[in-house]
Amino acid sequence: MTTDVNLRELVLEVLLAVTRDHAYSHLVIREMLEKYQYLGKQERSILKRVCEGTLEQMIWIDYVINQFSSVKVNKMKPQIRCILRSSVYELKYMDAIPASATCNEAVKLAQKRGFRNLKGFVNGVLRTVSRNLDKISLPDREQEPVRYLSVKYSMPEWILQLWQTYPLEQVEEMLQSFLMEAPTVIRINPLKTTKEELRQELMADHITVREDEEVPGVFYLEGYDFLRKIPSFREGKFYVQDTSSMQVAICACPKPGDYILDVCAAPGGKSIHLAELLWEAENGAAVQGMVEARDLTAQKVSLIEENINRCGLPNICAVQADARILDEDKVGKADIVVADLPCSGLGVLARKADIKYRVTMEECRKLCDLQRQILHTVQQYVKPQGILIYSTCTINPMENEENVSWFLQEHDNFRLELQKQIWPGKGKNDGFFLAKMRKG
Repeated sequence: MTTDVNLRELVLEVLLAVTRDHAYSHLVIREMLEKYQYLGKQERSILKRVCEGTLEQMIWIDYVINQFSSVKVNKMKPQIRCILRSSVYELKYMDAIPASATCNEAVKLAQKRGFRNLKGFVNGVLRTVSRNLDKISLPDREQEPVRYLSVKYSMPEWILQLWQTYPLEQVEEMLQSFLMEAPTVIRINPLKTTKEELRQELMADHITVREDEEVPGVFYLEGYDFLRKIPSFREGKFYVQDTSSMQVAICACPKPGDYILDVCAAPGGKSIHLAELLWEAENGAAVQGMVEARDLTAQKVSLIEENINRCGLPNICAVQADARILDEDKVGKADIVVADLPCSGLGVLARKADIKYRVTMEECRKLCDLQRQILHTVQQYVKPQGILIYSTCTINPMENEENVSWFLQEHDNFRLELQKQIWPGKGKNDGFFLAKMRKG
């Protein structure tokens, strides 16, 4: 990790922004990589890996530090805490970096940040951790199963208690999946390219391309440096979207002439997928159907518009609207309403690890109330025999199955056609929930 730019200092800035200032990790890391585009591919890869890895493993890292530090992690100054956390991650997972270099650079960084009097403390903790890494034992699996899983997989205990209704084997497989490196999943834009053309173009850019065996038109990408540097991405030849999320449009199965309303659409992936399927259903000729992608703020609508323009779709528009407030003009007009609503995000922890540290049970309850409020409003837009699709990217019965049960009790003119909880699968897909309901 030697460069003109101190990578460890950049890591520290990211960790402080996320853990102290409550910024979103995926946004902070993306902004950092965009700011330092001139860094080499290996340096950028190291920066991303240490930031994401430290956040993913933070509970385990704190457990280790607390065994060898006279000051517990939660009592440390934020900068020292972050320096120690990223350094312990290096010691455990970055074999190519000598332990002595990790310890020395951490001491230098502490001094540079004005903590000269804590040089000995930082050095002592890290060298002790380094000598004892192979001797660290986890909590007893039989006596303390929740704490054991919490430490081993760095998952807050309250979330594990929330998942106690699921089989233990299923939960542990899910926890393992969250710690696996997830490839970038893309969906081919049929308006601009073909599968083979895109494959050849990506491979010419020295990107590893693997085709999904079950979902047509889906590739997994690895080995690229920066998404926006890929010409085919800038040209709108593909859209980044997880296979679980793709199930919304696939299950909606739009028909020629359909009017589709997506009420919480940003950044627009599901809406754009629906528009593509609608285009294909109409053979791209005399387009009759339309997708209206809505969201709450001008910033989110601008993001949807950016993606629409990049993908070159003529049968979709973006509109600013509050999903909680009834739009009288749309009552009974939509063939398909998509309500992919704000949720706790517990299905996407492989990509956004900091969610597990920021969400709380109280916030889950508030989100559940918001989801019900929106569902009660937007169901009025569905035509007779039309479809309402409710989806979340979480694994939480309160927000998923219980919300569907509530909705069907409150609105007996809808019937459930499909309901599924998609589990995170060995680094292959995110956790996701979907319910398809038809209006009588």
